[in-house]
Amino acid sequence: MYSLLILRPCQGTLPDMLPGQFVQVAVDNSKTTYLRRPISINYVDYEQNHLWLLIRKAGDGTAALIEKESGDIVNLVLPLGNSFTVPAPGKKVLLTGGGVGVAPMLYWGKCLKEHGTMPEFLLGARSAGDILELEEFKAIGKVNISTEDGTLGEKGLVTTNSALSQHWDMIYCCGPAPMMKAVAKVARSINAECEVSLENMMACGLGACLCCVENTVKGNVCVCTEGPIFNINSLTWQD
Repeated sequence: MYSLLILRPCQGTLPDMLPGQFVQVAVDNSKTTYLRRPISINYVDYEQNHLWLLIRKAGDGTAALIEKESGDIVNLVLPLGNSFTVPAPGKKVLLTGGGVGVAPMLYWGKCLKEHGTMPEFLLGARSAGDILELEEFKAIGKVNISTEDGTLGEKGLVTTNSALSQHWDMIYCCGPAPMMKAVAKVARSINAECEVSLENMMACGLGACLCCVENTVKGNVCVCTEGPIFNINSLTWQD
């Protein structure tokens, strides 16, 4: 189950937010959820003063967020983390997302297009009904789709989609860890640069709790402060 939460500040305007960054959301009035939940920034509409958060029901915390109604107040810490690397002009880029991992790719695609780089997307899910925000992605660039049951686009996993066999200068990816590792392997095979958005468990978002530590070529780092965006060459899990 997925839900799109559209938020606006109680007062003032939204701060500058970069594609790839995330927020930490407090889940108030929950008897089972004590820590904030990290949610990727899905889209920022500065004209409407709106922040979009795409939420997948994964437990009591996200279930409570999905049940929020118009007028409810949501407590956020934002923006957190680093952002994607802007490609050089003229580079051919592919933005890949699996499941709710498509979330950061919508805002990133919008920003790329505004800066003169026409992005192409590769979205994957179990079935047609699980492909999220399809019309919004189509409004930005070409969309390639893979569904495991073949109900939309090519049948199979994202990593078997014919779009990945094309030439790419840069691939950006977010989704389940096995999918990102497989995409990273493809990127290396075609000599494309690749950045991934890691989804490690984060409790504080400030590097204090050490819940999100990831092993890198430089040692252990906190994903919430050093990431969540990493070049695959800095990671060890794709070796």
